[in-house]
Amino acid sequence: MNQEYIEIELEEEPIELCNLLKVLDFAETGGQAKQLIAMGYVAVNNELCTQKRKKMYSGDSLEFDGETFLLTLAEGAIPNPRPATPTVKPTQSNAPAKKPTKKQSNKKRNKQPQVDSKTGRKPISFG
Repeated sequence: MNQEYIEIELEEEPIELCNLLKVLDFAETGGQAKQLIAMGYVAVNNELCTQKRKKMYSGDSLEFDGETFLLTLAEGAIPNPRPATPTVKPTQSNAPAKKPTKKQSNKKRNKQPQVDSKTGRKPISFG
């Protein structure tokens, strides 16, 4: 990095971006921190970031209000490995998309009775 930065030591990692803004006193509340992120005032690793709960690890940089902060791990703290970036499996474009037939969709509708015989009410589904 050519520009100067302020070093921030993390006791444990990861820390969510909105919580980091609160810890650094850039925001008084979590809602205010999330608004600052959503409005585009925060950059992470030299890129504009609008992910409110982005996980921040040691080695990441944070830019806010013209200042750059570099996150480091405090002495004696155990580093937490970053999650691997998910790889997207290629889909087979030759296979036709399956559409549900009328028979299948009717079965789904008729699984539950329309009205309970004792109370006269429709059943509630939470699934």
